[in-house]
Amino acid sequence: MALSLLLVKTLLAQWFDPRHAQIEANKNLYELTLKVDSLAQEVEEKDRFIRNFQRVLSGDTSQVYSDYASSVNTNQEVVSSQTLTDVNKLSPIDSQFRQEFEQTDLSLLNLNNGAYTDLQEMFFFSPISGFVSASYNVKEGHFGVDVVAKKNEPVKSIADGTVIMSSWTQDSGYVIAIQHRGNLISVYKHNAELLKKVGSFVNAGEIISIIGNTGDLTDGPHLHFELWNNGNSVNPEEFVTF
Repeated sequence: MALSLLLVKTLLAQWFDPRHAQIEANKNLYELTLKVDSLAQEVEEKDRFIRNFQRVLSGDTSQVYSDYASSVNTNQEVVSSQTLTDVNKLSPIDSQFRQEFEQTDLSLLNLNNGAYTDLQEMFFFSPISGFVSASYNVKEGHFGVDVVAKKNEPVKSIADGTVIMSSWTQDSGYVIAIQHRGNLISVYKHNAELLKKVGSFVNAGEIISIIGNTGDLTDGPHLHFELWNNGNSVNPEEFVTF
């Protein structure tokens, strides 16, 4: 008797109950919908990050993260005044950016000096061969390194990735930025010429631009190179050999 009841509730239900197939289909549809929504949200968040990063590089900080405003916790604790950065020494653009976003966890100037084990395990090509004329110095608002090299020296991508910015800015001249795996972004400024367009996939060691002296914030031909990991500025010399 018990066996018959079990068969009625399980195997036989699949054959004779017209609702069973519909219930299973609805269940599968619901699970697929959840997966699609989750993937769509991840893609949207990544697109927002790239768009905002492009605005920062171009000097447009007035509306950065405006589409995040509704999700930011307005009751978040103000960042401690004992910060590694001397705000008085930052450039006007950097000062304005820090003032607007230092109270949020979305700030691109989140100065994290912790160990980046994921980066330490990666191999990076040198973007250019030369000598470092100005090192990474957060206290002076210098979030990268300046590398002096020969005239018309080609600049190479440090790793595989996709170009997310390739344009002109007033301060940095011709700028190209590449999104790598692990939410790592490399930025190359003051180029004389850009050889890749937005959306282009580049291989590690592939030539992406030519060293130059473009933009207002330059005093001679060189490459200004920056690394950003998960929105945090990191010292390129800790991971790349020039």
